Amino acid sequence: MRRVGNDLRDLFLGSAADGLRLAIPLLAVGLLVGCSSSHKNGDQAAKKAVSGTDESIFLGDTIEKNYDPNVIMKRGEAFFEKEEYAEAIVEYNHFLDLHRNHQLASYAAFRIGESQMRRAKGIERDPEPIQKAIESFDRLRRDYPGSRYDDHAVAKVQECHDLLAQMHLFVGQFYYRRGSYLAAAHRFEQIMQLYPDKSVAPDALYFLALSYHEMGADDWASDKLTILAQKYPNAQHSRDGAKLLAKIGPSKSGPMVAQKPAPASSSSDDTIPAVSGSSSVLANGLVSAPSAGSIHIPSASSLTQSFVNCRLGAWC
Repeated sequence: MRRVGNDLRDLFLGSAADGLRLAIPLLAVGLLVGCSSSHKNGDQAAKKAVSGTDESIFLGDTIEKNYDPNVIMKRGEAFFEKEEYAEAIVEYNHFLDLHRNHQLASYAAFRIGESQMRRAKGIERDPEPIQKAIESFDRLRRDYPGSRYDDHAVAKVQECHDLLAQMHLFVGQFYYRRGSYLAAAHRFEQIMQLYPDKSVAPDALYFLALSYHEMGADDWASDKLTILAQKYPNAQHSRDGAKLLAKIGPSKSGPMVAQKPAPASSSSDDTIPAVSGSSSVLANGLVSAPSAGSIHIPSASSLTQSFVNCRLGAWC
């Protein structure tokens, strides 16, 4: 009996030891899996907290998700963070359509302008997003005057105009390299008229002079080069402009100044004396129809005196 008891005790202790040896590795594996799972869940939670995006807002089609301002705003922000700006614009516009007087309405309007700006792919691409961004920022200032985003909108509008000026310069230089000097001159003229204070203005002025020179209008080229030397002496192309000006020489014709018309003579009865040829000049400068048999066709020389002689054709 004692031997049987000892055998049973040894069998029990051996089984317990084997079970313990098997349990320890299993327990370790369980702990590792649990730690890995908790670490992964922690990373996902942290990523979700950083992005602030709740994926459930994209699921389902309930009344709450279509009309709740917080849900709409979250969808717009989620699309903006994902750089899906067209979808973000749809959500921000949806927000303004339903909640125009909400405290976040001005923010939504500002985000529309920002989204339009980020849709632009560069100065060599379509300028339509930049133009729409300007319209959006102007609408923000008009609909929500004095908002906290008003100053930011003004700065963004200036950035948009800088981009448009660069786009005009890029297109003008493209036309110039192709030898389309008339189209190039038109673009450079637009820059000088619309954006004379932008950083691209000196370059536009220099290439405008080059375009005139290539078309044979050296007088106009000389005028533009003179302005370049006087107004932008430290510009990138000022030295090249000075060399070209020395080559073609100064303008042979002075600057054209519009003549002020002579004041019409007045009389007590406000009548205008008749002009020879049986036609009379009205007070607004129009000529009344002459009497029959007195029609006079002006000569070609008299017509040319009324218009500036243009060497570039109908463009000027």
